[in-house]
Amino acid sequence: MFHSLLLSLGRALARYLSQPHTSIQTGMPTDRAALAQQLQPGDVLLIEGNSRVSTVIKYFTQSTWSHAAFFVGPQLGGFNALGEPYLLIEADMLDGVCKRPLSHYYTYPTRICRPIGLSATDLQQVLMEITSKLGAQYDLRNVFDLARYFLPALPVHGLWRRRLLALGSGDPTRAICSSLIAEAFQSVGYPLLPTITVDRQEDPERHHAVTETIFHIHDRRLFAPRDFDVSPYFEIVKPTLTEDFDFHQIHWG
Repeated sequence: MFHSLLLSLGRALARYLSQPHTSIQTGMPTDRAALAQQLQPGDVLLIEGNSRVSTVIKYFTQSTWSHAAFFVGPQLGGFNALGEPYLLIEADMLDGVCKRPLSHYYTYPTRICRPIGLSATDLQQVLMEITSKLGAQYDLRNVFDLARYFLPALPVHGLWRRRLLALGSGDPTRAICSSLIAEAFQSVGYPLLPTITVDRQEDPERHHAVTETIFHIHDRRLFAPRDFDVSPYFEIVKPTLTEDFDFHQIHWG
């Protein structure tokens, strides 16, 4: 009984948080044709949303990016009611882990983040990992976490923002947008924002110290959409700059 009530409350909160919220977008929607032409399998598409929950995520991450989707491409299969092919996977508050056509993001500012150095085998493993999550529920604990920060809030020190976004129950059968994608890349050992330490040990035979750089994987719940933007291991692709951009052709009002 209590679990059913909690589930109903979580869904009601998800519907509320998913509604559009009056806010100013900092960017312009990406040119549709250029976006479609530039996306490649394995790309992460960052989105500047305009929902209530987007406002919360932008505040706590100090970033314009509030959501992330993963581009699979035509091999994802299926079409929506308008006959548009499904090309991307995202974790949605209402629909869970689901397929999306590219048109779903046409009205939002977006950014392409591209992993570098993935082999064909690695890429297929990442694709298999993320597609295997289709149908999974959105983590309702995440909904409750975000809902409480939508209330009038006290100023939060920057050092605590990341911990406040350690969202989700940690249940691998559930997902939030960033953890879903981060987990897929971590399945092949691809770095996002690893913690790096240097281990220094004395080598008595060589009479000098040996240092080893060690990468530590972040808890998947600590990832936010902005991390793909600031990661040194993802290339930023701006479609408007890839096709012979010439600012002399701009007609100013």
